[in-house]
Order: sequence, then structure tokens, then C-alpha cells
Amino acid sequence: MKPLVLPGAQTFISSSPSFLHSCRLQVSSSSPQHGATVETASIQPYKPGIFDNFFLNSFRNKLAHEVGWDSEKPGYDGMIELAKGLLMKSTNKSDASAAAVRILKSFFPPLLLELYKAIIAPIDGGKVAAIMVARVTVLTCQWLMGNCSVNSVDRPDGSSCESGVLVERCKYLEESKCVGVCINTCKLPTQTFFKDYMGVPLLMEPNFSDYSCQFKFGILPPRSPEQDSALKEPCLEICPIASRRKQISSNMNLIKCPKA
Repeated sequence: MKPLVLPGAQTFISSSPSFLHSCRLQVSSSSPQHGATVETASIQPYKPGIFDNFFLNSFRNKLAHEVGWDSEKPGYDGMIELAKGLLMKSTNKSDASAAAVRILKSFFPPLLLELYKAIIAPIDGGKVAAIMVARVTVLTCQWLMGNCSVNSVDRPDGSSCESGVLVERCKYLEESKCVGVCINTCKLPTQTFFKDYMGVPLLMEPNFSDYSCQFKFGILPPRSPEQDSALKEPCLEICPIASRRKQISSNMNLIKCPKA
């Protein structure tokens, strides 16, 4: 899901003298093509942090509240089942995204979001806010996505800035095995949350071949859905929802994958 920034991470570490001058790294390369071979040998396994269980349980409880029931599965597996449940419960894709936005908003006092958007977001053309949220994302969201790191992205003015986050292999996508879950409960609502409630544009570029994902804070997503390649992706072959549909395609009452 979507990257989750919790209140405990709001005391962002900005003591480094080079903080405001960190727009200097090499621009991140684009995602591999859809048919690229997944190279898992170079990806190091994520080492759980001491606050991971707190983050997971907090997020899972809020997700269960939106869905209306809780999974019997423990830990991360149960959270993934709830994410799929949210997608299937929603009458349309917009409902699922709106629910995910509500979950993200619930982790912040409303005044904090308003102040960040009004005071921090406009500084230096949005660079400071974008750099800050990129670092907080890495600090607080690896329990959800796996290993990730800050990297540099191109800005519309031709400069580059360390306001990107590269997820090596997204655990949320890998465990859900579903493009619909990725798009409608993570990518779209996360982009909406940061832009509308924190004043920071965000473009997320998931790669459905190697499960990596590039976050680009400070970059607006395409205006038209037709221009966003991630929204054109078909169901994954390993998607459990898509596989079930193929097995009993003659059953007209079968629940349709919201992404299909």
C-alpha cells in the first residue's frame, strides 16, 4: 500500500547542514520494461525494525474498520487479505481509493496537515517539502514495502532533487499479487493524499515485472489516466482473483476484479 507516514516520524531530522542543498544526486533511471527478468539475487532481505509491529497493527486496525471485519490470518498476511477485502467491498475503484485516503488522513491531526501544506509546502518551490516527505517515507514505510532508499529525480524546471524513493521490491505488491490492489489501495490514494492534504505532488511508478516502485515527490502525475502507463496494466498472471475468474468464467455471479 501506500506509503504510510506516521505521526512519530514527523520530527524530521533536518540537522544536516547540507539538507537544503541535497538536490545533487544522479537522476534515477526509468523502470525496466514489462518483460524484464527479475533479478532477486541482488536484493537484500528487509530487516524488521523495532517499531514495525506498531506500524502494522495500527494500519491493520484502521483498514479493518473501513472493511467492517478483520482477517483471521495473523500479521502481514491478514493485512493483505483486508486490502483485497476493501477492494471487493467497494462498489467502484474510487470508493476503495477514498477509503485508503481516509486511513492515511487518520494518522495525522488535521491541523498538522493544514500547517504543513500552508507553511512547509511552498518553501523553495516545493523542494523542501518533497525532500522531507521522501526521507520520512523511507524511515516509516519499509515495514510495508520492504527495502527502499532516497534517490534523485528530475524536476520540471530541469533540475534534479533528492525527493525520490526507490522501493527495491515492493512487498505489498508481491504479497497481494494484484494490480488492482496496488493501483486502487496504494498508488492512486497515496498520490491524492500527498497532493491534496500535504501540498506535495507525487507520481508513483510501480513496475509490475520486477515489483520495484519509484516514488517521485514534487512531480505531478499525468492529468489524463490514459497517459499513466501503470493504469493500463492488465491483471497479473499470478493474480488470485484473475486466476479464479478464468477457472469459472461461465459463472456470471463471480466477483469481478476491480482492475480487470
